[in-house]
Amino acid sequence: MQALIEVILPVFLVLGFGYLASWKLGFGETAVQGLMKFAQNFAVPVLLFRALSTLDLGANFDPALLASFYTGAFTGFAAGLLGARYLFGRPWADSVAIGFATLFSNSVLLGLPIMERAYGSDALGPNYAIIAIHAPVCYVIGVTAMEIVRSGGSGVMAPVMGVARSMSRNPLVIGIALGILANVTNLTLPGPARDAVDLVARAALPAALFGLGGVLVAYRPQGDMRVVAWIVGVSLVLHPAVTWVMGTLTGLTDAQFRSAVLTAAMAPGVNAFLFANMYGVSKRVNATGVLVATATSILTIWLWLHALP
Repeated sequence: MQALIEVILPVFLVLGFGYLASWKLGFGETAVQGLMKFAQNFAVPVLLFRALSTLDLGANFDPALLASFYTGAFTGFAAGLLGARYLFGRPWADSVAIGFATLFSNSVLLGLPIMERAYGSDALGPNYAIIAIHAPVCYVIGVTAMEIVRSGGSGVMAPVMGVARSMSRNPLVIGIALGILANVTNLTLPGPARDAVDLVARAALPAALFGLGGVLVAYRPQGDMRVVAWIVGVSLVLHPAVTWVMGTLTGLTDAQFRSAVLTAAMAPGVNAFLFANMYGVSKRVNATGVLVATATSILTIWLWLHALP
């Protein structure tokens, strides 16, 4: 119970403040979108730049760590896709979008603050290694699968290359790339610039959490709740369970193991809805899945924290 109160509740209370402000206190859609644009397009990229520019790349980009987390993620994608198709009879395109929801965990907006509160900022190195390739890997898998089911396998490379170009212009990816570049070139910022980066980085996660709460107001519970329950179960139980098994088999250190399992235990990110909306399929189910899984993860994250070494 202490972990729930001291580690998890503060994070979800900030998210709840954003939800309440948008729902009842006149913090309208324009304000929410402006805050999220600041957080996702500037503050969080600055945070990732700062973290990766000083990260010990050799120690944290461990193949065993990435294999453990992404084996869980890919298993989640397969379970989401095949379950939606064969258990619930959804069309293939819907099934791919549902699989994307069970693939894409909220590694930044939820994963970082919870990991930091649980184990401290010095424990975030493995998280940043996972995050560095998270969005590109997930989107390439999702887009490739979607184009295969929509086109029968023809013309797949053009959409995938389009996603690659889009990712190259994504502020998060740019922040990660610049951070790695600064790291390998031993770039040191002047004192005032470093202090400014630190100030913006400290604002990133609170602003993003508050904004995420405001965004979730628009996600009304709709659609097939059996499929939503499947999304929640795969995202919050299967993904971290497979990561746990793989982390044990590959001999991860305690620090790596905690980062991998906790990141895998996060609810689907808003990108799960954005992906469904991009293709015009399973929008209600994915939106509801994000909302319900985020609320449910208050309990499941607590259980995973208790189980971790």
